[in-house]
Amino acid sequence: MLSLDSNEAHQDEETTSENGSDDYPRIPVSMDGPKEWTYTMRRHMQEVVPGLYLGPYSAASRSKLQSLLEHGITHIICVRQDIEANFIKPNFPDKFQYLVLNIADTATENIIQHFHKVKAFIDDGLNSGGQVLVHGNAGISRSAALVLAYVMETYGLSQTRAYALVQQRRFCINPNEGFIAQLREYEPIYQAQKTLKNGQQNLSRERTKRTIHQIDTERIEDKCDGMDS
Repeated sequence: MLSLDSNEAHQDEETTSENGSDDYPRIPVSMDGPKEWTYTMRRHMQEVVPGLYLGPYSAASRSKLQSLLEHGITHIICVRQDIEANFIKPNFPDKFQYLVLNIADTATENIIQHFHKVKAFIDDGLNSGGQVLVHGNAGISRSAALVLAYVMETYGLSQTRAYALVQQRRFCINPNEGFIAQLREYEPIYQAQKTLKNGQQNLSRERTKRTIHQIDTERIEDKCDGMDS
C-alpha cells in the first residue's frame, strides 16, 4: 500500500499555475484522487481529469457493463496491437462509441501520429456531455501515453507536469521510453499549433473589424453624397 498524501498538495499547487495563460483551462485540483494506492487498484479505471478515465482492458470487459453505465461512460478508446485483437476488442459497440487504435507497446512505435485523433475523439465525447474511457491491455503504457498527450495539450502542460498530474490519479502509469521521448517532442509541436491557431483567429477578427469599418464608412459616404445632391 502506497500513500499519496505527501505529494498531492504540492503537485496540485504547481500544476495549477503551469500554463500561466488564459488560453488554457485551469487544471482541476478539487478532484478526489486516491489517498492510498494498492496493487489491486490497477485493475480498475481512474478519473484523471473531469470526464476522462484511464484504465486496463478489464475495466471495459463484458462483466463491467454496469460499472461503465454507472460512471456515465459514452465513449471508449480501445488501444491494442494486431496480435491482441482477438481478446482486446469493443465489447459493447451498440452502447458506446468506440475509437480502436492499433498501437504496439514498443519503444520504436510511432504513437505521436495518433495524438490529434485521440484529442478530437475525447473532446467530442466531453463536449457532448459524455464521459470517456481510454484503455489498452494494462492501462499503463500505451493508453497512459495517449492520456498524457491529451492532458498536456488541453491544459498547456509540460510532459513532466502532466505525468505528475495523471500519476496522482493512476499511480501505476509507466509509458515506455520511446513514448516518453515522443511526449517530450510533442510539447513544442502542440504549442506551435496553438500559437498558429491563435494567430489565425486574431487575423480573422481583424479582417472582420475592417470589413465592418468599411461598410460603415461606405454608408456614411452614401449619406453625404445624398445630402450633397
